[in-house]
Amino acid sequence: MRIGILSDTHDYLEMVDAAVNCLNREGVDLVLHAGDYISPFVVPRLAKLNSPLIGVLGNNDGDHHLLAERFSEHEHLSLRGTFASVTAGSMAIALLHGDNRELLQALIERKAFDTVVHGHTHQAEIRELGKMLIINPGETCGYLTGRPTIAVLDTVTRCVELLSL
Repeated sequence: MRIGILSDTHDYLEMVDAAVNCLNREGVDLVLHAGDYISPFVVPRLAKLNSPLIGVLGNNDGDHHLLAERFSEHEHLSLRGTFASVTAGSMAIALLHGDNRELLQALIERKAFDTVVHGHTHQAEIRELGKMLIINPGETCGYLTGRPTIAVLDTVTRCVELLSL
């Protein structure tokens, strides 16, 4: 199974479109979004994905109720709140934004998941801690680093590819 991973879209619609187009070309089976959509008007752009999307809220997301309402208008999009436990292929994945550093560290230290996916820092990072993968796809928007990125995880090979938009 191939999983597209993105975070910190921050209302940059052109980069959201670029990410959606890239993930559709990559033929991913599932997309995980680690939060900071910002406004509900980004959701129809994400709805153009050919695969299901599971997302969580970030610290900069505005109207949580309206974001959830917009997500519910598309049956292949799911907004899970601030944390999601996802089983994809044979992998148990923790999905969160990462602004709660204590929670992020506890998830990593407890090693209860095969993979921890987070965003928040806008810095792309892929690392292994024993058998666990920790993935931050960087920022889709490119606002802080000037380098918009997303990631693709292969659950069989456990390889993660960082893609520039």
